[in-house]
Amino acid sequence: MRRLLKFLHTLSAAGMTGAVAAVAIVLLATPPLIGAAEYVPVLVAMARIAAWLIAPSMVLTVITGLLAIVPTPAFQEAGWVWAKAATGILILEGGLQVLGPIQAEAKRGARALAVAPDPASVSRLMTAEANTLWLLVAVCAANIALGVWRPRMPKLPF
Repeated sequence: MRRLLKFLHTLSAAGMTGAVAAVAIVLLATPPLIGAAEYVPVLVAMARIAAWLIAPSMVLTVITGLLAIVPTPAFQEAGWVWAKAATGILILEGGLQVLGPIQAEAKRGARALAVAPDPASVSRLMTAEANTLWLLVAVCAANIALGVWRPRMPKLPF
């Protein structure tokens, strides 16, 4: 059971990292000055990646991580586990910050086809979103690295 949890945890963490990177690449591949007609398909693509890959991977990663910690006393005392849990909280927070706006923006964008958004403001927004996503990818990679290498850290005295 422990190996299955570890496998699912690592697989879902890698899937989430790849999905977040995919959304960032969609944003980077978007032309700098985009009109309303081109804006909606980008939002729909990001919303689908978020709904089908990021959200399920995030949920599976959190559940399997917690299920691995609870029955294993060695994990409860290991410093690397708590560092991984701390980065997991950052990933969860970042993922929720990305998921909500993507879903809401996709719905708004579909209704806003009649009103053209300002291309410069859309470009700035997409650049900021891409930067946030790349930071989230870096934290995801650090989280995976902690699980793979399990660096020696002081044991916590609980």
